[in-house]
This record gives sequence, structure tokens and C-alpha cells, in this order.
Amino acid sequence: MSALIPFPDGGYAFLEGAFPYSQGVVALPGFAIERVRLATPLPVARGFESISNHLRKIQRPLTAFCACELRSPKPFSFSGFGDFNKGYVAVLEQWGLYRDGKNPVGRSNVAPEIDPPAEPCFYAFSYTVPSKEAGSFIVAGSGEWPEGGRFPEDIVARGDVSPEGMAKKAAHVLGIMDARIQGLGASWQRATVAQLYTAEKIGNLVAKIQGHIRPASLTWHYCRPPIAELEFEMDLRGVSVERVLA
Repeated sequence: MSALIPFPDGGYAFLEGAFPYSQGVVALPGFAIERVRLATPLPVARGFESISNHLRKIQRPLTAFCACELRSPKPFSFSGFGDFNKGYVAVLEQWGLYRDGKNPVGRSNVAPEIDPPAEPCFYAFSYTVPSKEAGSFIVAGSGEWPEGGRFPEDIVARGDVSPEGMAKKAAHVLGIMDARIQGLGASWQRATVAQLYTAEKIGNLVAKIQGHIRPASLTWHYCRPPIAELEFEMDLRGVSVERVLA
């Protein structure tokens, strides 16, 4: 299991992940996580500016930024995804978040099938605030590829979007969600929303997924995961305050 690393400058701890993002975050004692969805997704550079302005307005440091949700025009190639991440992480380093090869910020990045953006955009972001509430958390997005495995050879049920193939993909991703919740010291009982991303037919799986994640609600986004050949992704959160920013 990945290490849970305190990040006191941000008021949260994070599960160590790969270069582009952590596997998830949990608020430290004395803090809670809030989520803001942008009414209109903003291109990445403008999105970072909007996040900075919002944090300044509520008198929180840039290091309070703990998670985000991105939208892309279409799934990246594996190498293209790596190139995009370099520019994204460079900003986190400027903000004092990316340190010593570790990235504390959780992230999801998916490609809408309907009305996709012209360029990568911020869709939502999360941050910590002082609070007596305990235990708010966000689990970063993950698809059906084991991190660190061979790509694309190790994709679960690669190329199989039949009901059986999608069931295998969903089972793998739900297992990742379980492991990350456990690593954060959280539980499904404290989860508020799980987000599911696929453009494939999964009607036969919805009841099973909802039963697995209860009592959290399930939101299905008609999107594809960020890298071509992946077909199923999820993330989840347990937060009590969510806003929409015009």
C-alpha cells in the first residue's frame, strides 16, 4: 500500500502516487476539504489563475489546493499524456506543492464524448479550510490499468467492451477505490459522491456499483478516461461543502 504522507502546509495528507498526481488526500485535524465546480470549464492556464484568485479571496495559501478534475478534448496517447503532465506539474512546483519528487495533489482527467472542450480545462477543484469537521477526503481517479504496469499490455480486459469485459474493468477499479479509501484511513460510510466515467454500455453494472459504494451517490459522466484504450474510470469524495463558481 502507498504511504500516507502529511502535508501540513496544505492542511492535508496524501497517498503517494505517480508523477502527475497523488492517489488521494485526506484533511488533517483542524481542516476540512471543500469542492468547487466551475460553471464553465476554464483552459488550464486560466483555471490555475481562477484557483489562485479564489484561494486568495478566502485567505487560504496556494498550498491548500489538494485536488482537481480536468476535462480534455479527447483521450491522450500514452506519451502525449506524459507531455501534458509536465506543464501541469510545473505550476504545482511553482506553487510550492510538488516537492522532492512527490506530488500531493489528487486529480481526475477525462474526455467528454458530448461537447468536448477545445483544449484541456479545469472542471472542478478542491482545497482545505480550517474546520472542526473531521475526515473529509478525495480519492483520485483511476482506470483499469495497474499503475506501474506495462501499457497497454496490462490493461484489464484490454479491448473487451462486452458486458463481461466491462464487469472485469469495473471490478478492478472498485478494488483500487477500496484500497485507496483504506490507505487514507477513510471509509465508504463517509463517502458522499462517487463519479464514474465511461462511454460504454454498463446498465447491467449500475446496481452492483451502487451497492458497492453505498451510501455514496453515483454520478455517471459520459466521458472516456484520459488515455486511449482505457474505457472505465472512477473517483470519489467525502466532503460536506460543494459550490459552483460562475
